Amino acid sequence: MTAWALTPVQPDESDINTAVEALPHVKSYLAEHADSIIRLVVADDPEETLVVPRGAVELLAQVLAHMAAGQGVSVVPAHAELTTQQAAELLNVSRPFLIGLLDAGEIDYRKVGKHRRIKAQSLMAYMARDDQERRQAADELTRLNQEMGLL
Repeated sequence: MTAWALTPVQPDESDINTAVEALPHVKSYLAEHADSIIRLVVADDPEETLVVPRGAVELLAQVLAHMAAGQGVSVVPAHAELTTQQAAELLNVSRPFLIGLLDAGEIDYRKVGKHRRIKAQSLMAYMARDDQERRQAADELTRLNQEMGLL
């Protein structure tokens, strides 16, 4: 995997404003058109069009949404294998904590010699499960607070 795939693009104020402006147009287009291939016209040269798959434009909408919120964005191919350091950075945890998750079977990995390699798909699946568990815990706390009359 190339290093640029993990290097996040951090939006500046201009990028955020552009993303905020572009996002509704991209979402609207996707909602109104079911085309599997989308042709994009280049502003500087109307004769020139870019032909891209719908999935790429859907991914662009997700990237724009994150950028509009001021968040950095990285693109990692699903089949990519990450080092433990790269995976720990994506999870925003220490490398030893990540290794504990690997050893506990929370995230699938394979060994290459002495080194662990984590499939990006497996890491994303773990992140989705973890987010779901956190949401459920927060919902339960809210429910308990309401029952006890604290809210």
